Amino acid sequence: MSFVVIIPARYASTRLPGKPLVDINGKPMIVHVLERARESGADRIIVATDHEDVARAVEAAGGEVCMTRADHQSGTERLAEVVEKCAFSDDTVIVNVQGDEPMIPATIIRQVADNLAQRQVGMATLAGQSTMRRKRLTRMR
Repeated sequence: MSFVVIIPARYASTRLPGKPLVDINGKPMIVHVLERARESGADRIIVATDHEDVARAVEAAGGEVCMTRADHQSGTERLAEVVEKCAFSDDTVIVNVQGDEPMIPATIIRQVADNLAQRQVGMATLAGQSTMRRKRLTRMR
């Protein structure tokens, strides 16, 4: 099964400016995300960004970049711009992997793509239950 991964990477984060370029073990965060996407078996991986420094880091790692507008309110809006620019067909399976998920398992990316293809849905969101907050709240009581 073929699928495309699009990774929105916003440079101007309000809480952590330059977040895609934060160094993690000698590589920018966005490169780690790109590597996880490559491991998923995606046919095409596109990093969507509005910043030249992010584009340079991705290209230095051999990745494909699509420059996007800076006024997007979300990563999903940024992804939609790429889908429009690339003129993907309606049956193309596209997985949105956020640019700040350097630890996402490649198997999960692949599983999302498989599920999208098998269920023939227009869109889905990967979610998981976090026990961290519950543990913190329990300790505070």
